[in-house]
Amino acid sequence: MNIKRWLIVVVLVAAAAVVLKLTVLRPEAIRVRTAVVERGVVEETVTNTRAGTVKVSRRARLSPQIGGLVVATPHLEGSLVEAGTLLLKLDDRAQQAELALARRSVAAAEAQADEACLTAALAQTELERTTALHDRGIASDSSLDALRTDRDRSRAGCAAAQAAVAQASATVAVVEVQIEFTELRAPFAGVVAEVSTEVGEWITPSPPGVPIPPVIDLLDPASTYVSAPIDEVDAERVEVGQAVRMTVDSRPDVRFAGRVERVAPYVLDLLEQNRTVEIEVSFDDQTAVLGVLPGTSADVEVILDQRSDVLRVPSSAVAENNEVLRLVGGVLETVVIEPGLRNWQFTEVLGGLAEGHTIVAARDTSEIKAGVRAVAR
Repeated sequence: MNIKRWLIVVVLVAAAAVVLKLTVLRPEAIRVRTAVVERGVVEETVTNTRAGTVKVSRRARLSPQIGGLVVATPHLEGSLVEAGTLLLKLDDRAQQAELALARRSVAAAEAQADEACLTAALAQTELERTTALHDRGIASDSSLDALRTDRDRSRAGCAAAQAAVAQASATVAVVEVQIEFTELRAPFAGVVAEVSTEVGEWITPSPPGVPIPPVIDLLDPASTYVSAPIDEVDAERVEVGQAVRMTVDSRPDVRFAGRVERVAPYVLDLLEQNRTVEIEVSFDDQTAVLGVLPGTSADVEVILDQRSDVLRVPSSAVAENNEVLRLVGGVLETVVIEPGLRNWQFTEVLGGLAEGHTIVAARDTSEIKAGVRAVAR
């Protein structure tokens, strides 16, 4: 009887220990960040290895063709201008005086030409009269020959005077071109990015063959693009026409859509840097990028492939060997998935999980592992 009581006590103590272990002494469940396996879009992408740069394909650093005193800079930095707009004006008083003189020379030459040509016409008339008299035997051969000579000489004088008119007119055209050289006009519509001279300053002419340093920087905001380096291992996968998403540092919360326009046919080998291939990417909507300054840093994400309505999980949930922790009945268990496309955000699931399964989105601590109790945050 005592043995039976003793056995009952042992059983009761063991049962109590088990109950305590499963209740009071049971380890508290850890809190984990979870995600639900869902359907959506998964893309395979590549990104730039270093910061890209916003550029414009139409940019002109302008300088006048001649030196001179600056008398006007009608447009300030940041101004929108149309093609042909006056951007800079040099003092042209000397050229205007030369133009007035040249035009007077044209007037004088035209008057001389009129006189010479009238003389030639008179000589022709006189020759015709004398020829008629000669035919009737009244005028001599010698007088007829003299009149022919006078006629030819006066014709030559008329032609020379007309040539002088043309020469004087050409001089006017030369001076007019010189006056045009005192004006700097926009070669295309754009934004005045920089003006490095002021009214009253002197622009010094350069020696022949050496351009005058630029004084106005004009760029076309409608030709904005991004140049970015990608790793050489991804170069053969990037093609012209592929869709792109871009962000710029000045607008970090905005994503711009675009297309690959050019892939460089060579690899850059820069000291102490990865070997890269430069790509150029255009914006689908140029108006959306207005105001973004050339030189701004940018990031590019090239979409190599895209699949819609597929099972996906956060890429942060997938560990080595494609292992994922699934939360089942409050306990974590390891599941090996078959991955498909993946990027930094999502990984496609071809097998191993089903829609609606709950998984650990990220293993924040070493305590998060298979077999432990867990609850979703």
